[in-house]
Amino acid sequence: MRIIFMGTPDFSVGTLEALVEAGHEVCLVVSQPDKPKGRGKEMQPTPVKEAAMKHGIPVYQPKKIRDPECAEELRKYNADVMVVIAFGQIIPKEILEMTPYGCINVHASLLPKYRGAAPIQWSIINGEEVTGVTTMQMNEGLDTGDMIQKVEVPITEEETGESLHDKLAEAGAKLCVETLKAIEDHTATFEKQDESPTEYARMLDKKLGNIDWNTSAVQIERLVRGLNSWPSAYTHWGKKVVKIWRAKAEADGTAKAEPGTVLSVEKDSFTVQTGNGVLRVLELQIPGKKRMDTGAFLRGYTIESGVKFTQE
Repeated sequence: MRIIFMGTPDFSVGTLEALVEAGHEVCLVVSQPDKPKGRGKEMQPTPVKEAAMKHGIPVYQPKKIRDPECAEELRKYNADVMVVIAFGQIIPKEILEMTPYGCINVHASLLPKYRGAAPIQWSIINGEEVTGVTTMQMNEGLDTGDMIQKVEVPITEEETGESLHDKLAEAGAKLCVETLKAIEDHTATFEKQDESPTEYARMLDKKLGNIDWNTSAVQIERLVRGLNSWPSAYTHWGKKVVKIWRAKAEADGTAKAEPGTVLSVEKDSFTVQTGNGVLRVLELQIPGKKRMDTGAFLRGYTIESGVKFTQE
C-alpha cells in the first residue's frame, strides 16, 4: 500500500520500520517540527524524522496540521492510507477522510480503556495486570474510532514505564502490519467502542511524581515504576530532591512511625514508612549525581532511622 506515515517519538519508529520492511511504499513521513535540545540548544530531528531520512523518505513538519495548506500538501501524494502513531497533534476531518482507507491509528492500550496521552504509564500506576495495543480507524474524537485489531501484553511485577514502552512499541509495529494486510484483503472487521465511562490516561507532568507518603507502599511502588524513566517519582530530603528509581512494597500492617519516616537502614537499601506498609528503596538519585543503587548511595551519604522524607 502507498502510505503517509504520521508519528514523532521513539514509540513510532518501530512501526515505520516494520511498514518499510513489509514492502509498503511509505511515500511521506509527517512529524512534529525539530526542537532545540541539550546545553547547546541545537535543533534535533524527531526520532521518526531520523528514521525516515535513513530510508530516503521525504519528511513534512508542519507547525499546525490544521492549517489549510497542510491538507493541500498531503493530497499531492495520492496515498491509499495514513498510519498515525503518537503524532502529537489533533488531525482535522479533512485529512482523516482524505485517503481511500482513511487514517489507521496504533494506540498503546486495550481500547476503550486508557484513551489519552499516557496509557503506558497509567496502566502501571493503576495496577493493571494486562495491557496491549489496539489498531483503530480514526475519527474526530480522542481515541474513539472503530477498533480493528488488538493484542494483549502482560504487565510484570517489575515492569517500568520504559520497559513496557518498548514491549508495546514492538507489539504495535507487528499489529499494524497485520491490520493493513487485513484492510487490503477486505477481511478487517470494525468494532464500535463502548461509550460508557472509561479510564482516561491524562498527560504526565513532573508534579505527578511528588510522592505522598500517606498513600500505600503498593501505590508508591507503582508510581515509581510507572514514571520510570520520565518524569520520575521523587521526594524531599531536607533541601534536596531525591528521585526514587526503584523500590519494593513490603508488608502492610500497623504503622510504626509517621509516613515518610526511615524505619531501618541496611547495607544495600533502606525502608520508609507509608500510609499502609513499608517501601524499600533500592535505587535513587540526588541532584548533581547519576542514578545509583542505594548501597552505593549509602557508602557516600548518611541516612539514619528516624529521618523524614516529605512531600512539598
